[in-house]
Amino acid sequence: MKTVLVFLIVFSVVVVIHEFGHFYFAKRAGILVREFAIGMGPKLFSHQGKDGTTYTIRALPMGGYVRMAGYEEEEEIKAGMQVGLVLDQKDTVVKINTSHKVQLTNAIPLEVAQQDLVDALTITGYVNGDESQTVTYPVAHDAIIIEEDGTEVRIAPRDVQFQSAKLWQRMLTNFAGPMNNFLLTIAIFILAAFLNGGSADRNSTIINVVENGAAASAGLKDGDEIMAINQEPVENWAQVSQIIQANPEKELQIEVKRENQTQTFTAVPKAIEAGEQKVGQLGIQAPLKTGFFDKIIGGFQESIAAFFRIIDALRSLLTNFSIDQLGGPVAIFQLSSEAAKQGPMTVLMMTAMISINLGIFNLLPIPGLDGGKLLLNIIEGVRGKPLSQEKEGIITLVGFGLLMLLMVLVTWNDIQRFFF
Repeated sequence: MKTVLVFLIVFSVVVVIHEFGHFYFAKRAGILVREFAIGMGPKLFSHQGKDGTTYTIRALPMGGYVRMAGYEEEEEIKAGMQVGLVLDQKDTVVKINTSHKVQLTNAIPLEVAQQDLVDALTITGYVNGDESQTVTYPVAHDAIIIEEDGTEVRIAPRDVQFQSAKLWQRMLTNFAGPMNNFLLTIAIFILAAFLNGGSADRNSTIINVVENGAAASAGLKDGDEIMAINQEPVENWAQVSQIIQANPEKELQIEVKRENQTQTFTAVPKAIEAGEQKVGQLGIQAPLKTGFFDKIIGGFQESIAAFFRIIDALRSLLTNFSIDQLGGPVAIFQLSSEAAKQGPMTVLMMTAMISINLGIFNLLPIPGLDGGKLLLNIIEGVRGKPLSQEKEGIITLVGFGLLMLLMVLVTWNDIQRFFF
């Protein structure tokens, strides 16, 4: 149960923060956000704000989404549908009920013949089953549609649709999701620095020794400064870590400076699992810089280091592709299980890494992802006009299909790897 809770909380926080980025900048651009949902699946609760956005909580506590007006939406009202119309005193439609679950006593029953809720803002049909004549009603700009599940959302006229915003506003809205993931990662690393009492000084080779670790067993002490490992000089923490991790269960000759004297110790790094391989762990930590601004700067530095580690991993993936290098929801669940056992700080670090992974992944120029949408924005800027909706729809559909195929393959591979 603890693993499930950790998984749901981490996954939901990362996705909701991502979606809030799209939401915030869409609102700033004058784009109508019709719904901001926390969770997926059937609706549990909804409230329509004065800003026109319907805020919903849904049954499956996994992530969330935003629905922007005109943004990859299907037509909601089609010819032949039975709807109920609520009119104001000027006989203008202010509410359209398409749900069988909601009954409005003051609604006029209408069989829809045609409708235009984007430009003309009219709806035409047969009233009370009288097919001898059609009646056309004007529709208010901010009219409400009651959807099949009972959720109330605003209609999406042309002037508040995504494509009506300026190009730079649409680009910023598309980029805002990954940007929020990066900001979340930075905030978590800064928080971790404060909780840990400082940030690691990675430009130093002075060490703190973990109790009962391989370094402690070898005789190393807090404050020792590592000068060389296996006669290879080291100048920073990255070099120290790289050599240790590359030599699990192998003897290392570690030359240190202690009280102005040079001493050499023999240590054997413990082998620990890291994904599909084993890496060495010596039981040492970098010293901490404890100043207020050191912690903030350290949070930024850790975020930048994590960013480039992922970029390097992507580069390796492109040059030597293997599906075993990818992980989906099952892998995240497995990580959640391990993190839950190790405590809140590990969960916090895992959240940061998942967040920055999601941000980078979404910026890949693949149709269906934010990066693919940004690429289409750039093409529009170069051409001076957008691609036709048909071409853009085909590109997005193909990209989405490939992503779904990749997700299925990755998830199946995760199941095989972790449970069989």
